[in-house]
Amino acid sequence: MKGYLVLSTGDVFEGNLFGKLDASEGELVFHTGMTGYQEILTNPSYTGQIVTFTYPLIGNIGVQFNEGEEIVPTCAGLVVGELCETPSHYQSQSKLAEMAEKYGLGGITGVDTRAITQIVRDHGLVFGKLTADPSDLPKAETANGQVQQVSIRTRIYYPGSGPHVVMVDFGHRKSLLTSLLHRGCEVTVVPYDVTFEEVALLNPDGVLLSNGPGDPKDLIPQFSELKKIIEAYPTLGICLGHQLIALIYGCDTERLPYGHRGSNHPVKSLQTGKVFITSQNHGYAVNRESVSASDLVVSYVHVNDQSVEGLSHKTLPISTIQFHPEEYPGLSDTDFIFEQFILQCQAIGERAYA
Repeated sequence: MKGYLVLSTGDVFEGNLFGKLDASEGELVFHTGMTGYQEILTNPSYTGQIVTFTYPLIGNIGVQFNEGEEIVPTCAGLVVGELCETPSHYQSQSKLAEMAEKYGLGGITGVDTRAITQIVRDHGLVFGKLTADPSDLPKAETANGQVQQVSIRTRIYYPGSGPHVVMVDFGHRKSLLTSLLHRGCEVTVVPYDVTFEEVALLNPDGVLLSNGPGDPKDLIPQFSELKKIIEAYPTLGICLGHQLIALIYGCDTERLPYGHRGSNHPVKSLQTGKVFITSQNHGYAVNRESVSASDLVVSYVHVNDQSVEGLSHKTLPISTIQFHPEEYPGLSDTDFIFEQFILQCQAIGERAYA
């Protein structure tokens, strides 16, 4: 079906609609990875966003329904240059267009994704609308309450033989949970608005603040409880969790010009000087100058723009990273982050049970 991607900049791209044919709109972002389109579309961090894939051919390995980050995608739509209608992977269960239709995702193909990406790079915050009417402009406003939309409602327990980790869910990727379970951890996933008393009753060895969508400052009302939680247990913050910890300790966050979304972002450890290739998906970053007046120090920086990619507390076992260490999709360069965190949790557990 003929349709259009209409941008808040006034630009209009004509193509062919697929999936949900009713109008879809949201913030327009781009992802530079060559693989992992299914994981990207099902990642809760993309809630409310229309994702443009810069890789020209999307859908060539089809869809495997057990490989997503979430059961139901929460992104607003997808934009591809060429949509593959004949996936060839031997484990493929569905075409990408069929997945989009099943879950109510709007999509458009046959458009110039390079030109769209350049517009986002030039303008920063851009909103888009997938529609059959080229005069139908998108609402130019950022959605709120996205974490509340994707966080679990009640806690979920996963048994294990290792340290007990409480993961505060701001919209976690399934692969984050899988990474902990594969390492033997006992995991309890709790809602974003959990209290310190509720966490204390679970008697964890460590706490993980997960990734999630939106502006971290939307969660300011939760900061007092989160501060008590992270100061009581070894804590690892990932992506949104990283930004929340920074804000809790007096740092500031800011919008990046057009975000970091891809699987080949170089990150440098300031402790060792080693550079890692990482998978990332975020539109906000910690202001580096604001860190100097806090109880945190910068541990990792982005090689390309020197933005903050990791923090550690000066005296407490609290560390954060902006990138995704669980390699889905992406490389396994930084999976040692989990090992370091688990060692901290084990040390606490051994002292508690001694």
